[in-house]
Amino acid sequence: MQQEHLFKVLVIGDLGVGKTSIIKRYVHQIFSQHYRATIGVDFALKVFNWDSHTVIRLQLWDIAGQERYGNMTRVYYREAVGALIVFDVTRASTFDAVPKWKDDLDSKVTLSNGKTVPAVLLANKSDQSREGLSTQIPKLDSFCKENGFVGWFETSAKENTNIEAAIRCLVENILAHEESAACDSDPDTVTLSGNNNTKDRGKARCSACPK
Repeated sequence: MQQEHLFKVLVIGDLGVGKTSIIKRYVHQIFSQHYRATIGVDFALKVFNWDSHTVIRLQLWDIAGQERYGNMTRVYYREAVGALIVFDVTRASTFDAVPKWKDDLDSKVTLSNGKTVPAVLLANKSDQSREGLSTQIPKLDSFCKENGFVGWFETSAKENTNIEAAIRCLVENILAHEESAACDSDPDTVTLSGNNNTKDRGKARCSACPK
């Protein structure tokens, strides 16, 4: 019997880090240099087979960078079960803002068991020169542990690098939380197993994916 899951995932980060480009690349397989800044919120839907008996309906909510920490974000964040937090590897200030985005996320939305929603960190625009931020990349393992991320990926919407893998990592963690909650209420629940194989290149770490 086929199961369907609908997951609301937030895509957040400073203005201009490439959130819209990542969503467009993932959902529509297109890339443009000329997206206008998102005003308020936008979202896209991606439906795919996770395995032979599981269908995932993924709602990706593109929250405008200039909306950060505003009162409206609490409304936008409601019922989210995961998040992608994005920074631009060519702009150190967008990396410095990541802990604030994570704190804001954790303060506004939690899972039904009270835990924070799984979040994956995306070091985006990896196709461009890193202008002094390259020294930060090796430290992302410890940074993610300290700030409660389930993993991180160097991504490029332009070159379609690691976007599929990053979202698969996030969905893996969301499913693990769902299964854990189900097992708490029903000890006979069967655990789903996702296929984690990826051909994406670039640096990446995911706590739910094989090392």
